[in-house]
This record gives sequence, C-alpha cells and structure tokens, in this order.
Amino acid sequence: MIIKKIFDGVFDDEVHVGFLKFGKGVYRDKFLLEGKRQAKNWAVKAGSEYANFLVRRCLEKMGDVVSVKGVIVSTLDLRDEINFDLKKVANFQGVRKHVVDGEVNSEEIFALMDKYPKAFFALSFKGDGFVLKIKPKAPTSGKPGKEKEGGPVPDFCTLKTEDKGILDELFFGVSEFGKVNVSHEIDVTDIVYPADMESLKPAEIREMAKRKGVLKRKVVVDGEEKVSEAEFAA
Repeated sequence: MIIKKIFDGVFDDEVHVGFLKFGKGVYRDKFLLEGKRQAKNWAVKAGSEYANFLVRRCLEKMGDVVSVKGVIVSTLDLRDEINFDLKKVANFQGVRKHVVDGEVNSEEIFALMDKYPKAFFALSFKGDGFVLKIKPKAPTSGKPGKEKEGGPVPDFCTLKTEDKGILDELFFGVSEFGKVNVSHEIDVTDIVYPADMESLKPAEIREMAKRKGVLKRKVVVDGEEKVSEAEFAA
C-alpha cells in the first residue's frame, strides 16, 4: 500500500505511479480513510486512491473464477488485451471505460494490473468474509470526497471485512479502534528530472520525473489525534 511504503522508506514503481499526477505544491485531504468496528467485522470507507490496492488484496482471497461488476479505466484501448467478455467500452475524451459484468478468472485481472499499473480497476465483488464495492467510474481529480462538517469524507470505495490483515495495512500503527479516520497532506517541494533529458521525449520525461517532498499523516482514533510525517522521493 502506497502510504505505508512511504513511511517504511520503500519507493518502488507502485509509489512512483501513484504520485505521477502531482506537480509542485500542497495537496490536502488525499488518501482518505475511515474505519469502524462492527459486531462481526469492520467497515472501511476509502478514497479512490485505494481502489487498485483493495481489488488486488481481495482478489487474493478468491478462487479461480470471480463474479465481477465494474469498470477498468485506461487511456489505452485494452480490448485486445482482455480475454474475458466486456459489456461495452465507452470512450470520453480519450479515457476508456471497459465495462465488466460477469464471471472473470482472477489471474486475468492480476495480469492486467501487473501489465498496466496506471489503469484504474473500479471493480466490485464479494467473497468469504468480505464485500467490496467501488464506484464504477473514473476518479475525479481534485475531489477527495463528499464535503461534510469537519471536512471531506471518503466515499469512493467501501469494504466490509473480517480480515485484520487488510486493516493492519490500511491503518498501520493503529492496533485497535472503534472508529478511525485518516487523512494526508502531500507537499511536493521539488521535481527531479532524469539526467538524460535531451535524449528523451516529453512523455518519457514526465513518466520518469520523480517527486520529492513531505507526506503528513493525520490519524484520529476514537477521538484522539496523532500527526506524523515522512519524506519521499518517488
């Protein structure tokens, strides 16, 4: 999970891809999370930034065939790469939504996620001990969640789960909670461009440039607030 990796000092391709959209500046209310303890499980609400992570982690619990509903969003036309049936493919201003509604082999989804890490997998499905629902649309840049008293709240992904392992990744550093809210502020202080810029195309430069700055994490556990920071170069 991107945020945990940054606090662990791990800056791999997943973190790099997750930060490509950010230029220099301060971005508030990013990677929003909310968790509540229920009688038999936990209820999690999350921003769109967590969609791919949640899909991958939940798919790991499934068998070969999964009943899936949702969309795979990409600037690329993936029809030649997708081996399962698509309901349709919508195209708006170069953004393609590959609509999925049926049984899919989980390994095929894993293969797509590995090959196209910048694609957005807004897929809903359920299995033993969990129900995952993600809005079947592309995330809207600059809109972290619904505005309520006290600020925006996550509303793009919802997960009901009995798996403590997923909670430990999402809410790392929080052992027990009745209710927890997490928000992040991303301060990109510098863009580090590749040394051989003259030999690269503009698109390649954008893809290879790294963001440097500070990530601030605010966690409110049952009314008690804790703020921590980590530097990043992604």
